[in-house]
Amino acid sequence: MAKILFVVTGADHWTLADGTAHPTGFWAEEAVAPYQVFTGAGHEVVVATPGGVVPTVDRGSLAPDVNGGQEGADRVAAGLEAFEELRRPVALENVDLDAYDAVFYPGGHGPMEDLAVDPASGRLLTETLASGKPLGVVCHAPAALLAATGPDGTNAFTGYRLTGFTNAEETQAGFADKAKWLLQDRLVALGADFQEGEPWAPFVITDRNLVTGQNPASSTPLAEELLKRIG
Repeated sequence: MAKILFVVTGADHWTLADGTAHPTGFWAEEAVAPYQVFTGAGHEVVVATPGGVVPTVDRGSLAPDVNGGQEGADRVAAGLEAFEELRRPVALENVDLDAYDAVFYPGGHGPMEDLAVDPASGRLLTETLASGKPLGVVCHAPAALLAATGPDGTNAFTGYRLTGFTNAEETQAGFADKAKWLLQDRLVALGADFQEGEPWAPFVITDRNLVTGQNPASSTPLAEELLKRIG
């Protein structure tokens, strides 16, 4: 049995360009679907958040229209209820990578607020990349990669092929003109080789031990790819 660390945003809002606090958190499907893949295979999941705060779910991620209808929404809500580890997270600052076999970051707009500038998360990402352990990051969670910068200013993910929530998707979601910055732009600026699939369709990119997914629909295939690497 492997032990998998879920690093989840502790933010309950995302500050927009005009200073407005948009209610958010983690995206339900992006946490629930991988959790079910990993625990279904007999693995243990531990949740870590900045400061050990209980994470907030983005209420919008529980709506029928983003879950393929009411049945899908009910399924995600039930999965969230069963994900007990979310209610007893450990503090990200105290995480020892040696205790884990893989690391996974679910998205939501929350990581744009906190993990993008969190030094403990940045160190963990850098260590995980260097360790060769499987590292999965989906949707908006690649915002956390922005904090993986060394003292010399270089980012650990420069040159890596990866993906994340695209400008096209942010535009279609109605936030591109409201955001302080766009994830795709920032990942390109740090020197990542950003790959873009069709909006809202499953799209997973692997490069060495890094596995990234573009959007919520990529959560399950990303988790299945990580599972292969965990063995």
